[in-house]
Amino acid sequence: MLNLIDLRGRTPSVSELRRALPRGGTDVNAVLPIVAPMVEAVRHRGAEAALEYSEKFDKVRPSSVRVAPEELRRALSELEPKVREALEEAIVRVRTVHAEQVPASHTTQLGPGATVTEVFLPVARVGLYVPGGNAVYPSSVIMNVVPAQEAGVESLVVASPPQEQFGGLPHPTILAACELLGVEEVWAVGGGQAIALLAYGDDSAELEPVDKITGPGNIFVTAAKRLVNGVVGIDSEAGPTEIAILADDSANAVNVAYDLISQAEHDVLAASVLITDSAELAEQVNIEVQARYGITRNAERVSEALKGQQSGIVLVDDLETAIAAADAYAAEHLEVHTRNARAVAERIRNAGAIFVGDFAPVPLGDYAAGSNHVLPTSGTARFSSGLTTHTFLRPVNLIEYDEPALKEISDTVIALADAEDLPAHGEAIRARFEDLRAAQEKE
Repeated sequence: MLNLIDLRGRTPSVSELRRALPRGGTDVNAVLPIVAPMVEAVRHRGAEAALEYSEKFDKVRPSSVRVAPEELRRALSELEPKVREALEEAIVRVRTVHAEQVPASHTTQLGPGATVTEVFLPVARVGLYVPGGNAVYPSSVIMNVVPAQEAGVESLVVASPPQEQFGGLPHPTILAACELLGVEEVWAVGGGQAIALLAYGDDSAELEPVDKITGPGNIFVTAAKRLVNGVVGIDSEAGPTEIAILADDSANAVNVAYDLISQAEHDVLAASVLITDSAELAEQVNIEVQARYGITRNAERVSEALKGQQSGIVLVDDLETAIAAADAYAAEHLEVHTRNARAVAERIRNAGAIFVGDFAPVPLGDYAAGSNHVLPTSGTARFSSGLTTHTFLRPVNLIEYDEPALKEISDTVIALADAEDLPAHGEAIRARFEDLRAAQEKE
């Protein structure tokens, strides 16, 4: 069922691995001409344009973008008790992890009277996007809201698509999760129009623009984030979800198969990749996937994802090459199913999150491991990280020098200013210790 990529018999270079490894073909540039007019329309006409696009794409036009507070309370009151209990437990775990991420300010003493202090200031207002396409994602509410709150963000808004079956409101479970977290501002708007409205706001509708937008979404959401980047900050350009599993012959083929299937359930473009040095395991996993994927309710979607060019089994000669392949792939989610799994995991350099051993599967991280599930995709884990409390903080330096400290370093500053042919820079230093006009007149 899964395509086999046989790299045995050679030691492939990083560039060879990047070419050979399965990867999806999403092209954000291809949809920019579709999304750009939408972003411009919302920029100039605000909520009215966003509502028109909701009517076109979501088949429903909410009475207003902003969700009334009583709808949040009602959604929570009607939430199934076991779902509420599960959300509350997930919130506790995610909050515990993200509270520990808050960095402490620190001061560096460069000499008597010369200090630089780094402080961390929260972004003033953030927009948190929660998708609502193939599935319902209250977990994404938690993963976006909790780190923002722990960072000290004072103003936040959650945007999620309106649902025709719920009268133009976002899904009730989304609203209930917002209420549980104390979110007071929720917008019933999705897609590229949501990103544009978050970026530009609408004063007439009392919709204040944000400073940064986070959260996953489809290719149209990603394109809109690219277009407004610079007007606001963004976390990343998220692609379809992906899992890579690094395994040797000690791995449990059934568990590996189910983990590959679990991520394929998200989207027909989702990527499920097994990297192994065991031909026997590769064959067994393929057999188990074929035998088991049909039991899930989303079997058709799973089948398309697993058969796609973005999924496959990569067979290599040894564990060293397998580790190199995993690093070259730079998975959003990487599971390690090997002997001494922790030691192997610690050798990985490129992954959004690493799940170690047989009892830490990716679905645990999707909901309640405590880690964040908004992670870099499409190989970007080589240079970027997932959503954390740091995402919502800005390091700012406070520079404090007294007169003797500035005088001590003044010759250095002036010499560098002269070297760059920017004499006014040096004069700004000298003026504190000399009468430049008098000196000039004497010359």
